[in-house]
Amino acid sequence: SLVISIVLGTGEIASIVLIVLLTLFYTFEGGMTAVIWTDVVQMTLYVCGALLSFVVILAKIPGGWAHVAAVAGPLHKFSIFDFRFAPTMAFFSRSYTFWAGVIGGCFLTTQSHGTDQLMVQRLLSARSERQSRAALFASWAVILFQFTLFLLIGTLLYVYYGDLFPFPPERLDQFHPELAGDKLYPAFIWHNLPAGIAGLLIAAILAAAMANVSAALNSLASTTVVDFFRARKRETTEAQSMKVARLATIAWGGVLLTIAIVARHSKSVLEAGLSIGSIPAGALLGVFLLGVLTRKPGERAAIAGVAAGLAVILYVVLRTPIAFTWYVVIGTCVTFAVAWVGSLFER
Repeated sequence: SLVISIVLGTGEIASIVLIVLLTLFYTFEGGMTAVIWTDVVQMTLYVCGALLSFVVILAKIPGGWAHVAAVAGPLHKFSIFDFRFAPTMAFFSRSYTFWAGVIGGCFLTTQSHGTDQLMVQRLLSARSERQSRAALFASWAVILFQFTLFLLIGTLLYVYYGDLFPFPPERLDQFHPELAGDKLYPAFIWHNLPAGIAGLLIAAILAAAMANVSAALNSLASTTVVDFFRARKRETTEAQSMKVARLATIAWGGVLLTIAIVARHSKSVLEAGLSIGSIPAGALLGVFLLGVLTRKPGERAAIAGVAAGLAVILYVVLRTPIAFTWYVVIGTCVTFAVAWVGSLFER
């Protein structure tokens, strides 16, 4: 929505509505096939657009990469690992440390790639288990390349705007609100690149956003049909299931629209998305591990574990400074532990 608001000059809410309606249309009509093939096209456009923007931004910086390294290096913009460790609240309040990455990242990735319908539906759509495994193992390389590319683009933008204005880039939001936070990248593209190239790169950013929305809509709709509708009406025909799935797609589109409107004041789109997603993720992974690693706990114990996991993580989010990178770890451990203890009192 930030991108649309910059390009069309519309308000953020109108932009959110436009994005959801466009994505809702092709997801409604095409289902999982549309989601996967549009994802392929959008991913290609998105990565090519990012590579092109990297080259263009670097060309606009006098002195090129040597100047970027000279400015960003002393400011630790190229520091990869933070090994500081101390069992204190201050330690757990830092989002990006080596330990948060290894431990928190391990739990988050296990949850997203192993239990989250958003990802699992793609793996289940592969032609064979071998292809599914190949996709799963290959994804780490793609993710590493993608994150490295955008972190470097962020560093280039930091140096570019640092040279352009007489104040540190961290204060851009005070003097130029139109360049604040996540608006910076699309605003640079739209106002600094030639026509045609700017349009391509803006399309690339929108493609990435719509790929996530379409996958989420399809995932939520299929879960609604399989786990709630069909579980209670086993004699349901395929035609009835399809009708319910389409209605569910529209209904969940409304839910996502509401969440986006509420979350639009967040400082970082990435952190807002990961924070919101990590709240239920721990409970989901906890129940999954309960089913894989144990035999005794039953349904009541699992429900008790989920309730406890969600309650604890909501307290952590609302009442403590603990970083979002630890949410899935905490939620998983509480859910698993409470359910396992609850199983001792179950027949």
